[in-house]
Amino acid sequence: MVLAGAIVTYGGVSLFVAIFVLVPMAQGLFRTADIPLRIMPAAIALGTMTFTMSALPGTPALQNSIPMPFFGTTPFAAPGLGIIAAGIMLSFGLWWLGRVEKAARRASEGYGKHDQAETPIDNGKLRERASIASEFDPAEIPHGRHSETPPDVVVALLPLAVVILVNLAMSVVVLPRLDTSFLAEERWGATSLAAVGGVWAVVVALLTAILTLVALNYRRLPSLKASVDAGANASVLPAFSVASLVGFGAVIAALPAFTRVSDWVLSIEGGPLVSLAVATNILAALTGSASGGMTIALDTLGETYLRLAAEHGIEPALLHRVAVMSAGTLDSLPHNGAVVTLLAVCGVSHREGYFNVFMVAIVGALIALAAVIMLGSAFGSF
Repeated sequence: MVLAGAIVTYGGVSLFVAIFVLVPMAQGLFRTADIPLRIMPAAIALGTMTFTMSALPGTPALQNSIPMPFFGTTPFAAPGLGIIAAGIMLSFGLWWLGRVEKAARRASEGYGKHDQAETPIDNGKLRERASIASEFDPAEIPHGRHSETPPDVVVALLPLAVVILVNLAMSVVVLPRLDTSFLAEERWGATSLAAVGGVWAVVVALLTAILTLVALNYRRLPSLKASVDAGANASVLPAFSVASLVGFGAVIAALPAFTRVSDWVLSIEGGPLVSLAVATNILAALTGSASGGMTIALDTLGETYLRLAAEHGIEPALLHRVAVMSAGTLDSLPHNGAVVTLLAVCGVSHREGYFNVFMVAIVGALIALAAVIMLGSAFGSF
């Protein structure tokens, strides 16, 4: 289940969509293996909310895109450190899940009886709880004429591979060779390729993957128009959420009290990397959102951190990776929307399942973040 979650999210599938896809699969596997249902949310969280969101280079996750305009980086910033961090998160999480599973087997706990959890999307009360935190419900897409024959493995995995390959090609080969001097003109926003190139690469990669998926699976889609409409509607909420957070951050930065806060954050011992990590973690914890906390932190202090990094000889790519990983740690507190949705769809309460989510999504991520800061401080980004 961890690897399944990692494949779909690293291939560009939204976290909330992935939850609805993975839970029915996990129920069958956990029931057959006689593993307690309470462990299921942590297994799905490890594959979808940790290393594929903040560590693996090139991930199309929103969190990996936010620092690019601030630091002039690409989705593949500090790839070596990102791979090391991903390995730490995955190893720690699998170790913890294995430990919990063995303890449950010694206690003869078993999967248990969970009749309501077998149909989480059809349960009215459960859907109502999940809809509070999720902007997408695949059950709302109407069914029509479609093929019942499942695609083969190559067809199923190709769109996910396209996201990664096109993202890499755009970032490393295509965009650097384009003449983008026109971007400096006022009518084009007086910007630069360094500020927008990373976002362009992700958008083109996702669009290419969508077209590939439609071309290969047209007959299997229940209703192409309804699917596109649902996707467009689902994109509005995160877009406006990030936009509102940018505005909120600007208001906060304009308050006289923010000077004290910024002075305190910037005075934290350990240098700009530690300061950036602490600031992003605190804001992510308060907002319950990785993208929200990082957006506010970078919108208010991004230029300052970039200047301090230059003074300390720190590469922007290292700032990028530390910021993204910091946003993906304390954001997974109990009030996080994705955590609430995951537990609700699994049919597990916070009391039953959250501690294991905390261990794999927060403790493991904090260990990996500390390793990246130490390695980056000693050897730079690689």
